[in-house]
Amino acid sequence: MVLKFPSFEELGSLAQLAFDGVHDPAEMPFGVPWTDASPEDRARGTMQWQWGRWAALSADEWHLPFVVIEDGVVVGTQEVHAEKYAVRREVHTGSWLGLAHQGRGIGTQMRAAVLHLAFAELGAEWATTTAFEDNAASNGVTRRLGYEFDGCEISERRGKPARQYRYRLSRTRWEQQERIPVEVTGVEACRPLLGALEA
Repeated sequence: MVLKFPSFEELGSLAQLAFDGVHDPAEMPFGVPWTDASPEDRARGTMQWQWGRWAALSADEWHLPFVVIEDGVVVGTQEVHAEKYAVRREVHTGSWLGLAHQGRGIGTQMRAAVLHLAFAELGAEWATTTAFEDNAASNGVTRRLGYEFDGCEISERRGKPARQYRYRLSRTRWEQQERIPVEVTGVEACRPLLGALEA
């Protein structure tokens, strides 16, 4: 599995995944219901989101929306982002997979990869994430990777209240766990732009 900034061709494949669908329309796993849009708007919005994050990247706030490639096929996206990282040393993650690629453990592997990037390469002290209480897949991945429950909040989802769980993973807890092997290339030149030090 490879996580990278996408080429234009790979971004087109990611947009096609969004066009084809990310979840059952009866459900809504995301805080922002971007998947309620038409297939065409989902595809266009996916590309615009990626381009916007590239253009806005700075040490003050950054988003790294990686495309996830398994055996040469684009299967989804895994993002890691931070605000005031040089001070807070904290990252947050979010992701989605195309429907055809769900339920095979890919979500756990791609999250584990960006956690390695954050802790081992960028010197993070904390990683956080959130999931709606009825999003069994996301909650399952989070717990498998050792995050600890950090409270809950009520969010608005499709015009109705919905409970969201918060999770937090410390560097110490991450270091104590068995982890998958990850190889990272090209990060050295990026550290100053992200407000990161040597890990």
